Amino acid sequence: MPFPIKVCAICSEEFELKPDKPGFANRCPECSTEESTDPVTKRHMDADERKNESEANAARRQAMRELLYRKES
Repeated sequence: MPFPIKVCAICSEEFELKPDKPGFANRCPECSTEESTDPVTKRHMDADERKNESEANAARRQAMRELLYRKES
């Protein structure tokens, strides 16, 4: 069974869409790998920043929980 032929959204070349192809389904393997090879720059946070972010995330979770599960009177 042949693989479906797709056209790349970036370079407009045809390619076979294989099941284990990394990247996006509308991009050829060459265009998909360019994005994944970019170095990921991760910002290091100190203890105060981590604590502030953790508290903000907890507040977001609590607000979402109240919105989702509030009782209708």
